[in-house]
Amino acid sequence: MSTHHIVIGAGPVGATVALQLAEQGRAVRLLTRSGSGPEHPLIQRRRADASDSAALAEQFVGASAVFDCMHASAYRADVWRAALPPAERAVLEAAGRVGAVAVFPESLYAFGHVDAPMTEVTPRRATTGKPAVRVGLLAAREASSTPTVSVAASDFYGPLARTAHAGDRMISAVLEGRTLHVVGSPDAPHSWTFVPDLAAAMIAAADDQTQWNSFLMAPTAPPRTQREMVAAYAEAAGVRAPKVVGTPGWALRAVGLVHRDTREIAEMSYQFTAPFVVDSSATEQRLGLAPTPLEKGVAQTIAAAR
Repeated sequence: MSTHHIVIGAGPVGATVALQLAEQGRAVRLLTRSGSGPEHPLIQRRRADASDSAALAEQFVGASAVFDCMHASAYRADVWRAALPPAERAVLEAAGRVGAVAVFPESLYAFGHVDAPMTEVTPRRATTGKPAVRVGLLAAREASSTPTVSVAASDFYGPLARTAHAGDRMISAVLEGRTLHVVGSPDAPHSWTFVPDLAAAMIAAADDQTQWNSFLMAPTAPPRTQREMVAAYAEAAGVRAPKVVGTPGWALRAVGLVHRDTREIAEMSYQFTAPFVVDSSATEQRLGLAPTPLEKGVAQTIAAAR
């Protein structure tokens, strides 16, 4: 009989999943290399190496679901390619040994360049860089004998989404009245996923065996441009919206010739130069969930930031 749930990683998604499970009265074992994570009477924080299948299997005993929210150590394709596939294999093997479903948060990278709203059946056409790594990870999950669920989300916002495009840098510019420089066009429609909505969808899918071995879209509200997102933050904060200036992809690529981190951002700048929109209606119907209205999510994010 299941005695607890496993969460791997204490970033914005892992921490939110762990807290939602605990708030529902479920025992959580949160695994990180450092033993960090949110504090709650039902969250047991443990140090663990997520790439060691045997060690993980020992931690997984008694669990019905494993939420693998681990991040790579750097935002680079070579780091992802070296670290993520073997770590996910270890998680899948260990979860399979104890009969647990493995649930993964996923990005939209695998779709590559798109010209229509993205859904659960949008082809995964990416062939290079970080997006290609995500395509490979999804294929490995689908080929695994362990039941899996992947829940894809767009760019994050929310109380714990500190380093996201709509995270601390955007919020601090709003609160301090500073000009904000954004990737791509400030006026291209873009979908934003509230992290608690992603966590709720992951938990709901884990609880429902009919959703296992599927690819889902996190409930995501109608798109807003980056300029509109800034205005929403400003309204929630009761301040005047600052000036928003776009940085074209060619400029990022030019800087990226001599600056590695900028090069990695430039690779994904296409997501902000044209409409990049999620249609999560099918998953919402399957799971009986709805996205948090953006104004409500933004208000919670601003309150947490303050």
